[in-house]
Amino acid sequence: MAEHPAYPVGLRLAGRRVVVLGGGQVAQRRLPALIAAGADVHLVSPEATPSVEAMADAGEITWTKRPYEDGDLADAWYALIATRDQKANADASAEAERHRVWCVRSDDADAATAWTPATGHSEGVTVAVLTTDARGRDPRRTAAIRDAVVEGLRDGTLVAPHHRTRTPGVALVGGGPGDPDLITVRGRRLLAEADVVIADRLGPRDLLAELPPHVEVIDAAKIPYGRFMAQEAINNALIEHAKQGKSVVRLKGGDPFVFGRGMEEAQALAEAGIACTVVPGISSSISVPGAAGIAVTHRGVAHEFTVVSGHVAPDDERSLVDWQSLAKLRGTLVVLMGVDKIGAIARTLMDNGKAADTPVALVQEGTTAAQRRVDATLETVAETVRAQDVKPPAVIVIGEVVNVGPGNSTP
Repeated sequence: MAEHPAYPVGLRLAGRRVVVLGGGQVAQRRLPALIAAGADVHLVSPEATPSVEAMADAGEITWTKRPYEDGDLADAWYALIATRDQKANADASAEAERHRVWCVRSDDADAATAWTPATGHSEGVTVAVLTTDARGRDPRRTAAIRDAVVEGLRDGTLVAPHHRTRTPGVALVGGGPGDPDLITVRGRRLLAEADVVIADRLGPRDLLAELPPHVEVIDAAKIPYGRFMAQEAINNALIEHAKQGKSVVRLKGGDPFVFGRGMEEAQALAEAGIACTVVPGISSSISVPGAAGIAVTHRGVAHEFTVVSGHVAPDDERSLVDWQSLAKLRGTLVVLMGVDKIGAIARTLMDNGKAADTPVALVQEGTTAAQRRVDATLETVAETVRAQDVKPPAVIVIGEVVNVGPGNSTP
């Protein structure tokens, strides 16, 4: 006889008794969702993984520390059977059948009365995938299908026709260091919902090609400034488009609030009464060194890292950086926007006690196809930048962490 497909249904388990037999890896994976569903979870197992034990210690589940006994499933609404004892699993499954308790078995899906689908979540939608054909209940296949659907919902590539969502106002989106795959899921979704995108030069440019043709893309560097300062003109453009009822994304490189003038834009929007959503991004200060094989902290080498802007020279009266104090720190110093000032920065650090042979790495166009790393020391970095023609954007890492890792060594 042909196998009947499973009937999909969503269980509402809030406040209802759920029994889990076995405290191993299966329970560790399944318990968080049951807890999130508000279930009254009772674990029966003589032992548990540290993570499961932590859930019990936190009061999220009730743990009875013994093997399964007949009667454990009484009054249960749902049961998850996942012990290493096959006889206990079979006995518990039989009890579930007698009590008409929907039962999932990790060791024998065909003997169960319910199957756990591969599930994922996106913006209030739960995606659950079951396969029941001849290829069987292959968890890798169901997980792959689940992931494809959820990713499509999250990044906006899967949208129901005539049901395009829109976020009113302006979203300040951190696009990450340059690789389009390093933007956050939320940032990518907001891009897919946008009517207008005002983009920085250092934002992930490849993402702009994916936008629908109706989306107006504005290069922030080319906004007519007229009598306005550049930042004021950008603020005005954000406000103007938002007041027209459009969904506006301000796409910025890195994180909006790390040398990105994001707060200036947020303040201008607030003064204009425009709703503003801030979407943090991966800062180039840690991601670019990481992509080049440099950990900004490392046990026994650096217990702190400091990120500074190098766009103003140390001897410039406008500088807000205490370079003298930085020279005395033993940790890692990360300099952004400092390529053309690195000679003055290096001299100031050495003049204030930093060793001349302190390792330095410059990572140009980090995380992109054009990424390259140039190594030097404080003493040689100015000449190295000239000889190697290092250009912005580049992240500069100063400290012993530069020499840590496979193949890392300063010439």
